[in-house]
Amino acid sequence: MGSIKGFMQHERETPISRPIDKRLQDHLEVYDPLSEEKYMEQGARCMDCGVPFCQSDKGCPLGNMIPDWNDMVYQGKWEEALTLLLKTNNFPEFTGRICPAPCEGSCVLGINELPVSICKIEEAIAEKGFDKGFIKANQPKHRTGKKIAIVGSGPAGLACADQLNQAGHSVTVYEKSDRVGGLLMYGIPGFKLDKKVVKRRVKLMEDEGVTFITSVNIGVDILLKKLVDDFDAVVLCGGSEKPRDLPIEGRDLDGVHYAMEFLPQQNKRNEGDVVSREVAIVAKDKNVLIIGGGDTGSDCLGTSLRQGAENVYQFELLPKPPGERKPTNPWPQWPMIMRVSSSHQEAKSEIRQFSVSTKKFSGVEGKLNKVHASQVKFGDPDPETGRAPLIEVPGSEFELDVDLVLLAMGFVHPVHEGMISEIGVKLDDRGNVWCDEDKMTSIDGVFVAGDMARGQSLVVWAIAEGREAARGVDKYLMNTTVLPHSQFLK
Repeated sequence: MGSIKGFMQHERETPISRPIDKRLQDHLEVYDPLSEEKYMEQGARCMDCGVPFCQSDKGCPLGNMIPDWNDMVYQGKWEEALTLLLKTNNFPEFTGRICPAPCEGSCVLGINELPVSICKIEEAIAEKGFDKGFIKANQPKHRTGKKIAIVGSGPAGLACADQLNQAGHSVTVYEKSDRVGGLLMYGIPGFKLDKKVVKRRVKLMEDEGVTFITSVNIGVDILLKKLVDDFDAVVLCGGSEKPRDLPIEGRDLDGVHYAMEFLPQQNKRNEGDVVSREVAIVAKDKNVLIIGGGDTGSDCLGTSLRQGAENVYQFELLPKPPGERKPTNPWPQWPMIMRVSSSHQEAKSEIRQFSVSTKKFSGVEGKLNKVHASQVKFGDPDPETGRAPLIEVPGSEFELDVDLVLLAMGFVHPVHEGMISEIGVKLDDRGNVWCDEDKMTSIDGVFVAGDMARGQSLVVWAIAEGREAARGVDKYLMNTTVLPHSQFLK
């Protein structure tokens, strides 16, 4: 540890966001990076706490060796920091930008100070690696002759492909969209993750020998059975794409859409594509209601503001989180507290309304123009289940004039139609694809990783899942493996 008193000498700093009036005019990333010296100061805040909970099962799912590379950054040893970081994380340039940082939630310094800015240090290490040429194409020295097909090019699929390719196998990744990246390309807005960052990594993987085939929907355009017959192993990384619906009166009105119908269209426009007027979903000059208070809802907000929405409202079914941890939510658990995203900073005022239940939509001639809602509260817990029911508050009904509703309530499980139903893999009780401890499904030689197996989760968990599936595939094909085990997967 280089700076014994670093956490006493330096305050937490993170990259400064661009002025709101300027960033609302584009879809570029919100933040400008800090100087190299500032990142070194932030690395010095890591306090050599003895038991680094940041890399425990309460912190980073990848087991990133955070205190070590924090210290290396403090000392200006950027290449050494990168080498250590890449041992556990294939894509720190992604996680450093979009991970909600469970590592920071379990940082020991965070008990009574602001935690170390781990996530942005991670991003800085990755960007230094690209800028200085430390990250470059590294083709495997030997090929095993084994062929693996990966279905889906999101973070799980990319991580699995990267690991298997480096192990010497020949990897082909199939993607149903016209560009590689899955949710990294079409789910996350450009103001959070510039798509040049995604394409840079994909190009590097291509240079290393990974083959990508786009615009092919496995189970529709090509049967999954053909991949099973043609390849030595197949890995399903199709994500959890069945959205949670809101089956209430008026759901079928024109103007009510899933968030993931709305967000990809803007990413396509940013890439220069033309979205036809017949299917275009645009917030310009409209009163927009977002239902759901998570990251996807925040992404819908930032995108709606950039498109020129007249007003934006946001409903969250649960109560407003506290400003600080409750005694029932102690460190090192993930802090369930009120957060303000960059998109919420861009709104003219606090747009979120908590403890709101949407009752119905109404409209004229099939077109949405109003939402009907009410306040709710938790009742007494059920003595058997412990669950507290949500009860409508009498007399709290209200209406809003809205032209566009975006449902951002999460996802329930993978889409079962297509390749899952075709091959008949076993599902778990939540509708996800079942797998054993090596990530193999109920079909021999067919593996699964990411949200398709775990359910809707974080990018960092998807990377961990992809790495673990790669280990299982390598072990299956070679009867042994040197690929690392993702110790926190359950």
